[in-house]
Amino acid sequence: MRIAAIYDIHANLPALEAVLAEIRREGVDRVVVGGDVLPGPMPRESLACLRELEVPAELILGNGDRAVLEALAGQELGGLPAAVQEVVRWVARQVGPEDEGWLRGWPKTVQAGVPGIGEVLFCHATPRNDSEIFTRLTPAERLLPIFEGLGAAVVVCGHTHMQFDREVGGTRVVNAGSVGMPYGEPGACWLMIDAGEVQLRRTAYDLERAAERILATDYPQARDFADHDLLRPRAESEMLELFARVELR
Repeated sequence: MRIAAIYDIHANLPALEAVLAEIRREGVDRVVVGGDVLPGPMPRESLACLRELEVPAELILGNGDRAVLEALAGQELGGLPAAVQEVVRWVARQVGPEDEGWLRGWPKTVQAGVPGIGEVLFCHATPRNDSEIFTRLTPAERLLPIFEGLGAAVVVCGHTHMQFDREVGGTRVVNAGSVGMPYGEPGACWLMIDAGEVQLRRTAYDLERAAERILATDYPQARDFADHDLLRPRAESEMLELFARVELR
């Protein structure tokens, strides 16, 4: 069984298209979309692209997707900075009733039995929460209460947009990285499970052309997205320092 896990697309359609083209060439059996398809600059197009997948796909609700649903329901977005609220509300206006209903049906986790590995649990941030933060540097003792007793040999997560592969107790915890907004090197990050192996992948694509497509949208932060999420991603060291201030204690 070959499973592709794609996380944190953030409606970056050019990155999504590049990854899906590679996934098609690989001939995967199943795709897991691990949350945060939204928000981002090309929401309608990204949702349509995922609907058209030719292979079985399961989609998990991430904290970004949840925020868009909250905006659609007229709820307050008080926990988010003003700039993020503006983006979330803009994206909510792009989402039609059919897509809203689809989003509301996405589960928080997905589990699969994989030959050669055992049970693999896919979640957005952690198995218990879609917004908790931890990185490759977070001490394992803080994470043991979350990852013990799950009955899974491997947990695949995302949320922090940086790939890693580490052990927490007896559980292998792998971050698939971000398709649409990676930190560190440019490109579209994702994960492949193949022949009992978990492989971290990065797909190159035409960043300049992608930036042009995003700048042609009405997205409120199109320039910042093009500059700092495509062409010159934020450094991993910078983000590790930032996340260390807000990670699990």
